Amino acid sequence: MPETRTAEVPATEASGDRTAAAGGRRRLAGRRLVGLLAPVVVLVLLASLPYVPVDVPGLLPDRVNGPGSMQLLALCLVFGGIALSYDVLFGRTGLLSFGHALFVAGGAYGAGVGMEHLGLTLLPALALALVVGLVLAVVVGLVSLRVSGIAFAMVTLAFAQAAAIAVQRNPFGLTGGEEGLPLARAMVPDLLLGVLNAPYRYWLALAYLAVCWVVVAWLVGSRAGHLWAATRENPDRVAVLGVSVYRTRFGAFLVGCLLGTLGGVAHLVVTGGVNPHTASSELTLTLLVMVVLGGAGSRWGAVVGGVLYTYLDNRLVELASSPAVQELPSVLRVPLSQPLFVLGAVFVVVVYFAPGGLVGALRGHRRSAPEVTGQDG
Repeated sequence: MPETRTAEVPATEASGDRTAAAGGRRRLAGRRLVGLLAPVVVLVLLASLPYVPVDVPGLLPDRVNGPGSMQLLALCLVFGGIALSYDVLFGRTGLLSFGHALFVAGGAYGAGVGMEHLGLTLLPALALALVVGLVLAVVVGLVSLRVSGIAFAMVTLAFAQAAAIAVQRNPFGLTGGEEGLPLARAMVPDLLLGVLNAPYRYWLALAYLAVCWVVVAWLVGSRAGHLWAATRENPDRVAVLGVSVYRTRFGAFLVGCLLGTLGGVAHLVVTGGVNPHTASSELTLTLLVMVVLGGAGSRWGAVVGGVLYTYLDNRLVELASSPAVQELPSVLRVPLSQPLFVLGAVFVVVVYFAPGGLVGALRGHRRSAPEVTGQDG
């Protein structure tokens, strides 16, 4: 009998281990399935918004599929994609760039100049903008990635500031100077012009965001994405393993900058023009805030941060001048009348109580923005 018991115990333990392993595999498969289906469901829901004639008082300028709401939501989606492109550098690779606005402006001005002065239609102008963005990314990347940390941030800032000054000086009359460059409407399809066609611009912005999502998701799951994460966590160990840290960062830099360039073209079409603010360091700092607000190193985090920040930045201006705020006591009216103050307060609260961003807080993780674990979603 004793020998029979000792033979049964290992068999029972092995059966339990197999059951636990099978349950773990099922849970992992379920999470992967949810991870694949969730973006598709969200995409379908967002694509159907132009067919929703519902009034949302206080949240949107008019009904959901109204021109004002469609324009605002399109702008939110564009910045969601641009924030995702910046997260490729900051959240994925640990590159704190202060010059990402340079590539967004390169896309907007490249396409704008191509249509206005070269007579190109939208698609050839888009191709020209991508070439401009690629050249800028190669030049800036080859120089700035020779250093790291704060030095890298300062070099990228210097390039961006030089471009911002050049844009304001209107070289050869191409950029329009401080007035900016309007969209050459004759070179754009009629479906993307006019108040009544706001839903088509919204779908264009959604398509841009979808492209960014697919590209980032594919690369993050590839060998390149794993190298980005390893380089962010411990570049010295990556170098010891015989992998070039410089080439790894350069690849991530090119991807992030090209996606940002594409966002500049989408921004040009959605807003109907481009101005020097697009090339300013202020825009890059705004992108940094968006990524940290939503959660660095997460696709959902970057998109949520970009969309939420853009939405608040636009809606708080209207809220500040609303009768509801103006009738409040001065101790409340004065701060609520300053949209930047409210945005700053929201950012401070999120950073203090949710260091991993809004998406990280929802998952129950507490991680600092630059020191992410590499888990995505």
